[in-house]
Amino acid sequence: MEAIQEKLKVIAPATGEQIGEVPETPVSQVKSFYQKGKTAFMQWSSLTMAERGKYLSKLKEIMVEQMEEIAKTVAADTGKVITEALIADIMPTLDCIDHILKHGEKSLHRQKAKTPLLLIGKKSFVEYMPRGVVLIISPWNYPLQLAMVPMLSALASGNTVILKPSEVTPLVGKCIEELFGQAGFPDGVVQVAHGGKEVGAAFTNGKPDYIFFTGSVRTGKMIQQVAAKELIPTTLELGGKDPMIVFADAHLERAAKGAAWAAFTNSGQVCMSAERLYVENSIYPKFLSLLKNEILSLKQGTDMDSDVGSMTFPAQIEIVKEQLVNALNNGAKLETGLYPEEWKNGMFLPLTVVSNVNHKMKIIQEESFGPLLPIIPFESEEDVIRLANDTVFGLNASVWTKDIDKARRVASQLVSGAVVINDAIISIANHGLPFGGAKHSGIGRYHGDAGLRIFCHEKAIIEDSGRKKTEIHWYPYQDKFPLFIQLFKSYFRTKREWLKFAQTYMRILKKN
Repeated sequence: MEAIQEKLKVIAPATGEQIGEVPETPVSQVKSFYQKGKTAFMQWSSLTMAERGKYLSKLKEIMVEQMEEIAKTVAADTGKVITEALIADIMPTLDCIDHILKHGEKSLHRQKAKTPLLLIGKKSFVEYMPRGVVLIISPWNYPLQLAMVPMLSALASGNTVILKPSEVTPLVGKCIEELFGQAGFPDGVVQVAHGGKEVGAAFTNGKPDYIFFTGSVRTGKMIQQVAAKELIPTTLELGGKDPMIVFADAHLERAAKGAAWAAFTNSGQVCMSAERLYVENSIYPKFLSLLKNEILSLKQGTDMDSDVGSMTFPAQIEIVKEQLVNALNNGAKLETGLYPEEWKNGMFLPLTVVSNVNHKMKIIQEESFGPLLPIIPFESEEDVIRLANDTVFGLNASVWTKDIDKARRVASQLVSGAVVINDAIISIANHGLPFGGAKHSGIGRYHGDAGLRIFCHEKAIIEDSGRKKTEIHWYPYQDKFPLFIQLFKSYFRTKREWLKFAQTYMRILKKN
């Protein structure tokens, strides 16, 4: 008698309605997933980048054709407004495919390297060899983009992929599975395992060749511990507590609009959200007024004209509430939003700005991942750099000023994986730039050349024609020490001495 397969119930967070079911992957199938992936790897890795690119092109074609339906699925599963599903989930994914198709072959092609003096006459190269079966564990806040981008990079590099999408947004995971199926990817090249923490843990313990995880610091540390025991390489994209710095000479209306968007896009459920707003003291009152007016103009809801959607994960509401209560109990002032006891039931949280906060509060030191923005005045450039770096996180930051020299100076001193000047968050949208964090915000980088090469072993190759009988640095060493002394001193001192000695050295090489 066959066991009954469990199903993940899909509840639309914005409405509370059940909108579907997705069969859960039994943990008993973990071994067969990996065996299937390893078998498929033999053929997939032997294809050229151009041959793999044809599958990616087909996938892109299907996604463009089904763009509206995909956006509706993402919006329903997450509670975000449909416009954000389009511009922040689908568009970056399509951009990623375009970037790989344009630059992938060059990035993964054998690279020529410099050969040092001692190895003169030889050629040096770096080759990129796919790792094998890559396990990708993706989050619920941008469930399409943050699953697809590492998947596409791993596949383009010649690996096969097992995706474990978030159980919080299973419809998007199912959508991804169906898209790759429609694109005709060979059997076993892309597999999707649906389920919760138990399924994720089982696949993490299944000894993949690489793990790419996007999610919380807590879970990232657990995955890293498992990976360390088997020496499995990882990339961890974790949380953030990103500072937004507004100087007095900034375009204040632009900065206020930017702050409202950077803090509340996707209801604040962005690892790169502006979660700490630092405003120069001389413009603090004016800027706060501008910001409040911007926030009051925003519309929360589910229709096409809404600006801010709902929260996605019910447990995250309690984290946001606990941080706000802690701040208010310690003297913080509510500038917009409601007191927690006034919150209505449901997944839509008030867009909240809090003043009179300090760096000892949880609202400053811990990731909120919700529509909660603390605002702090600062006195000087040195002061705000110190405050901005006073956190265990370092994912993204933004600096707002008309003085580009000052902006660049501050950006260079921020301990952060990325800094955006006079805008926010958008660094992740440029697939030519590396993306990742410092400190507790993660390990490793993806996007750009690095985003393809992390899924490969770097292999050093040195070639010799094999025509010479011996090498000058081989045995016997008789009479060679004085020669090497003269050679190295000439080489490392001046070009004139080196050119004089090079003639003698070349004659010795020819004799050998």
